[in-house]
Amino acid sequence: MTMRLADIAAQAGVSEATVSRVLNGRPGVAAETRQAVLTALDVLGYERPVKLRQNHNGLIGLILPELSNPIFPAFAQVIESALVLSGYTAVLCTQTPGGVTEDDYTALLLERGVAGIVFVNGLHADSRSDRARYVRLTELGLPMVLINGYRPDIPAHFISNDDVAALDMAVNHLVSLGHRRIGLAVGQERFVPTIRKTQGFERAMAAYADVTDVSELVVNTLYTVEGGQSAAQQLLERGCTAICCGSDIMALGAIRGVRNLGLRVPEDVSVVGFDDTPMTAYLDPPLTTIRQPVRDMALAAVASLLDEIRGLPAPRAELLHRPELVVRRSTAPVHATTAAPTR
Repeated sequence: MTMRLADIAAQAGVSEATVSRVLNGRPGVAAETRQAVLTALDVLGYERPVKLRQNHNGLIGLILPELSNPIFPAFAQVIESALVLSGYTAVLCTQTPGGVTEDDYTALLLERGVAGIVFVNGLHADSRSDRARYVRLTELGLPMVLINGYRPDIPAHFISNDDVAALDMAVNHLVSLGHRRIGLAVGQERFVPTIRKTQGFERAMAAYADVTDVSELVVNTLYTVEGGQSAAQQLLERGCTAICCGSDIMALGAIRGVRNLGLRVPEDVSVVGFDDTPMTAYLDPPLTTIRQPVRDMALAAVASLLDEIRGLPAPRAELLHRPELVVRRSTAPVHATTAAPTR
């Protein structure tokens, strides 16, 4: 049903300008007047904007793609703790293949009158997904923040890791160790983080290794152990002496793939992960990786969401956080017998 300001104003006995102020959550309206407008909405059968619905429980939706990758529980822990300190409770929603979808979770959260939603690597990170689901939430007035997977066509506030800078750091580190034939094991091409990591890899290889054609050096697969293993074996067959991975989980698979071919990490092949999840320091060997600034990103997301709930909308743009290279023992100088010639 199309909402008509004139009808609401007549029912509430106020001006259309006052109705507009109430619907947009602006200050300067008496409590009785605001309640009269809300009552008029109910009487006329209009749906209240999400931010004007009663919120008894202080609930915030937190939608994650999975829990098997340790990076997502890491985000959840910081976000949940920060929300509790501000008087809110996170409703954790995790997806499983063939299970409840992100859209299903969103509908359930709206039914429960959540004050806002944080999406971590959600469908927004899929460059081919329909933006309409997020536009609708914006039109409903629901405060939301999206972590990683920036889409300029979605009118929301994004918090992202700088994936381009991350691959610049990884490639620069490996080139400093003498590697020139460096491969990239990364996820499916349609995902925004994959696109950005690939762009960063291409630029870094051109800048540091003087390699302008990386078509044989990039393998797109799944962000899983199995995906990392398969990609590593393909890259080693193409003569790579070092592999950058799109996640620590993939790096774990890459190390397995290297060993399956009778090679050693880092003596024969260097491996760099991505995220710096808690397990990386305890692998054999401890993993050199790119540390995603999870705590800073999570706290920024919570602060942005709470500002929007309080009527201070965040800019519809992206806030990039710079990652950090953490050097451990999975990278080493290239073997003289395996090093590819400098181009």
